[in-house]
Amino acid sequence: MGEEACPWGAPKTTSISCSLADVMSEQLAKELQLEEENAAFPEVVAVAEGPFITGENIDTSSDLMLAQMLQMEFDREYDAQLRREEKKINGDSKVSISFENYRKVHPYDSDSSEDEVDWQDTRHDPYRADKPTTTPRKGFVGKGKDITTKHDEVVCGRKNTARMENFAPEFQVGDGIGMDLKLSNQVFNALKQHAYSEERRSARLHEKKEHSTAEKAVDPKTRLLLYKMVNAGMLETITGCISTGKESVVFHAYGGKSATEDKVIPPECAIKVFKTTLNEFKNRDKYIKDDYRFKDRFSKLNPRKIIRMWAEKEMHNLTRMQNAGIPCPQVVILKKHVLVMSFIGQDQVPAPKLKDVTLSSEDMKKAYYQILNMMQQLYKECNLVHADLSEYNMLWHDGKVWLIDVSQSVEPTHPHGLEFLFRDCRNVSQFFQKGGVAEALNERELFNAVSGLNITADNEVDFQAEIEALEKMNEDHVQNHGKKLSMFSNDGDPPIYDE
Repeated sequence: MGEEACPWGAPKTTSISCSLADVMSEQLAKELQLEEENAAFPEVVAVAEGPFITGENIDTSSDLMLAQMLQMEFDREYDAQLRREEKKINGDSKVSISFENYRKVHPYDSDSSEDEVDWQDTRHDPYRADKPTTTPRKGFVGKGKDITTKHDEVVCGRKNTARMENFAPEFQVGDGIGMDLKLSNQVFNALKQHAYSEERRSARLHEKKEHSTAEKAVDPKTRLLLYKMVNAGMLETITGCISTGKESVVFHAYGGKSATEDKVIPPECAIKVFKTTLNEFKNRDKYIKDDYRFKDRFSKLNPRKIIRMWAEKEMHNLTRMQNAGIPCPQVVILKKHVLVMSFIGQDQVPAPKLKDVTLSSEDMKKAYYQILNMMQQLYKECNLVHADLSEYNMLWHDGKVWLIDVSQSVEPTHPHGLEFLFRDCRNVSQFFQKGGVAEALNERELFNAVSGLNITADNEVDFQAEIEALEKMNEDHVQNHGKKLSMFSNDGDPPIYDE
């Protein structure tokens, strides 16, 4: 066996002598590459270099090729014109029309792909449930033994399956492709009831999240109001929550600079955010619907406005008290249901409530007489009844008592104004009598001292009966002579009940 026949023999090497310039030449590299390609793929015919064949410089004798290329060019121009018409007609409208069915698509068009499927162009959508066969007006189909009525189990089952498409999108029922599903009436009714329950539950959760303040938190709209106050420079920063109640949440903030020179913003502010949940206000509308200042604006059908009027009511009451010199928070600004006031306390620490502070006997006696004087001022000078006065709504700061939470305060001409005053007198009298103040009057004596009325009744039942009689007399007088007749100005005297 010779060396040439051996497959492991050394190949013949042919030495090609060339210079360094030939080795570095690009032309030589191209020639060598073409030789290798021709040796590896002898069936591929090399294409002569020249300009790319287009519609402008084509030189062919095939009429079919020319016709196809011309038709393709025409169709592309036609499709481009359709797209321009679509854009012109649709514009920025959310509802748009399409000329997709009028576009020219050819099997020899290289731009289209057979693998891509546009569901808008298909005649049959596999994800759409087949419509059940409708029952004619006579109520049955078929003849003889093959009669099928609208109450047929199979027909009703298919109808119930198709009616599941009407459920809310959040209720996932599946697609059921290729399955002949049949739901009984009992199953369908249970699913329908569950879908409605889930829809109502999600609506309640959305309402609670978007439109109501929660414990120590605010809704997005309230948060936006607070951001605007900070961005405007009215508030420097909001530090956090200092108090929560049934109807409001109070935050502490550092005051900023006022836009006007005549208005001074205190260094520390209290932001009272009235909760926009309606549960706490359902039983408190009696404080505002019979108040003559807000009676014309009261609407039982729009409870959202009641909450804003509640904040506005506290602002007006605080303004009256401040003008009379009664220690109370100073109003800074009111924005919808957010009321900004001066902070009663120091260094983010609120003043303690009267029920939480331990006072000496002298300070307790001093606080009692101060509250008695404030109740008389509130009634005679401010023409107001606190209507929720107790040790929970009185603060002890700088050696004196401060009144807060006057959103429910009403005028004495309110149909229940004297009842609210008697309740306040009972709370104040019981607190200071338990606190060891010997000079504290009982609720009936305190009521006469504050109101100036001389109701002489031996027991509490007769005393309250006379109060209700006076309220009824005042209400009849208001209805007969007009509401303005029994009202009085900010500087006037209290109303006279014994005509």
